[in-house]
Amino acid sequence: MFDNAIQLFNHSTWLPILAMVALALTIGLLVRFVLLQLIRYWQKRDKPLFKSLESHLRGSLFLFIPLLLINIGSRYLAIDAAILEPVYQLINVMIILSLASISIRLTRVAQDILFLRYDISHADNLKARKIRTQIIYIKKVAIVVIVLLATALILLNFSSVRRFGTTILTGAGVAGVIIGFALQKSLANLFAGIQIAFTQPIKIDDAVVVENEWGWIEEINLTYVVVRIWDLRRLVLPITYFTENAFQNWTRNSAQILGAVVLYVDYSLPLAPLRTHFEEVLAQTKLWDQQVQVLQVTDTSERTMTVRLLMTAKNSPTAWDLRCYVREQMISFIQANYPDSLPKVRAELGESSRSNDVIGELASPHSNNT
Repeated sequence: MFDNAIQLFNHSTWLPILAMVALALTIGLLVRFVLLQLIRYWQKRDKPLFKSLESHLRGSLFLFIPLLLINIGSRYLAIDAAILEPVYQLINVMIILSLASISIRLTRVAQDILFLRYDISHADNLKARKIRTQIIYIKKVAIVVIVLLATALILLNFSSVRRFGTTILTGAGVAGVIIGFALQKSLANLFAGIQIAFTQPIKIDDAVVVENEWGWIEEINLTYVVVRIWDLRRLVLPITYFTENAFQNWTRNSAQILGAVVLYVDYSLPLAPLRTHFEEVLAQTKLWDQQVQVLQVTDTSERTMTVRLLMTAKNSPTAWDLRCYVREQMISFIQANYPDSLPKVRAELGESSRSNDVIGELASPHSNNT
C-alpha cells in the first residue's frame, strides 16, 4: 500500500488530487452555507421544523457532501484503479457513516416535531403520553436498525467479506444461536419493550407505585425503565418488570385521581357543620377540579368515629397537595370550634366502684387520725 502511494507521488498526480479535494471541500462548505441560509429563511413559516433541522443537521452535512463529490470526481482522474481502490473503500465507508449519521439526526428531527404536536404539559394529556411513548421507542429501534444496516454496508464494501459471504452467514447463524442463549434476558427485555410500546401498561409521565415507591415514568428505554420518585431519586428497573409483576398505575386511563382524607373524631362532633366547612374549603381552592366531594362516616369504634372525605383533582401531584390542604383546614376547624370533640378516652365509675372507694377511705390510717 505504501509502495502504491510512493508510486502515485512519483507520477506527479498528487496535484489534481489535492485540487479535487480542495474543490470538493469548498463546494461542500458552500452548499452547507446555502442550505443553512434557506433553513433560516423558511423558519418564518414553520419555525419549529426548521429550527430542529438547523440544530441537528448543522455538523453532519459538512462531511457527506465533500465525500460524495470526491467519490464522483476521483473516477475522472487518470490514476490506476488498483492504486485508488483503498481510497475508494475508505471514502465509501465514510460516506456510509455520514449517511447513517444524517439518518439518525433526521429521526431526532421527526421526534421533535411530533413532540410539539403531542404536548404533555396540559392537564388532560393521556393521548399525548400514549403517542410519545410509542414515538420514543420507535425512534430507538430505528436508530438500532440504521446502525445495523450501516455496519452491514461497510462490511459488504470489502471484497473478502463478499467472497466468503455464505460462510460468514452460516457462522453468524450458529453464533446467533449461542449469543441468543447468552443474551436471553437482554432479548427478553427488548421484546418486552416492544410489547410495552404498543400495549402500553405504562406511558411516559405515568404516575405509578412500584417497589413500594411512588413516582413518575421518566424514561422507557430498549431494556430498562427509569422511574422518577417523588423525592427526586431515580428507580431503574428492567423493562420486563412491568410485564411480569403487579404494579399500580394511577394514570392508566385518565390523569384525574380520587383523593381521601380520614379524620378520627369523638361522637359529640356534629356532622352538619363539618360537612358545610368541607364544602367551603373545596370551593375556595383551585386544587379541586369540582367533580367529586363526599363526606361519610365510614367506621365506628368504642372510642371514635371515622370520617372520610373524598375529593378529586386533575392529577396525582395536585391530589396530594389537595389532601394535605383539606386535612389541615379540617383539623383547624375542629380545634377552633369543637375542641371537646377531638378523640378522647372515657371512663365511667359505677356504684360498686364508689362504695369500694368509700370503704377504702374509712379503712385507711389517715381516716382514723381524723
